[in-house]
Amino acid sequence: MAWPTIDRQSPVTDSDAPPLLSDEVKAKIRSFFERYETRRAALLPALHVVQESLGYISWRAMDEVATVLDIPASEVFDVVTFYTHYWTKPRGKKTIVVCRSITCELMGAGVLLEAFKRHLGVGEGETTPDGAYSLATEECLAQCDHAPCVLINEKKHGRVKPDDVPALLADPDNDKLEVPRSDLYDPVLGEDATTRPRGGERKG
Repeated sequence: MAWPTIDRQSPVTDSDAPPLLSDEVKAKIRSFFERYETRRAALLPALHVVQESLGYISWRAMDEVATVLDIPASEVFDVVTFYTHYWTKPRGKKTIVVCRSITCELMGAGVLLEAFKRHLGVGEGETTPDGAYSLATEECLAQCDHAPCVLINEKKHGRVKPDDVPALLADPDNDKLEVPRSDLYDPVLGEDATTRPRGGERKG
């Protein structure tokens, strides 16, 4: 068996490339500093802000976050790759997350996941060619009494059956929140994120 080798000599980012994080995003990250005793403690919310702005967290973005927080880039990489909520590659405008907790599994989450794969034409961790949907799973979505449950962006759907998948995918409001969204992780200050698509682009 041949073990893959890792090139630790060549940089993974281009030092001459323009910055990815806007001044607004960096300012939002710095606004968290007063909440914590150390800058490193602000890493999780900082990553949420970056992902909300760019749609995912690239190597370059990790490096820039490390600079803002004054911590090693390796620590940012460790956190990003530990939590399944963070994406290291482009994702769709809407992310479908199927719960895989024991409760949801017992109530048919496995069959439901297969239904999403079949209708979307993608596997877990993949994005549809048109960029509309990405498909993922999480260990628990904290809605065991409504199993099996699904999260589309930030909106939860409970007791979803495989037969419900076509109608759910066809619903343009399947990710629309029914309550105002917190702007804690929203890099666009003062604007409700429900009024713009994922990725930081304003409408209109």
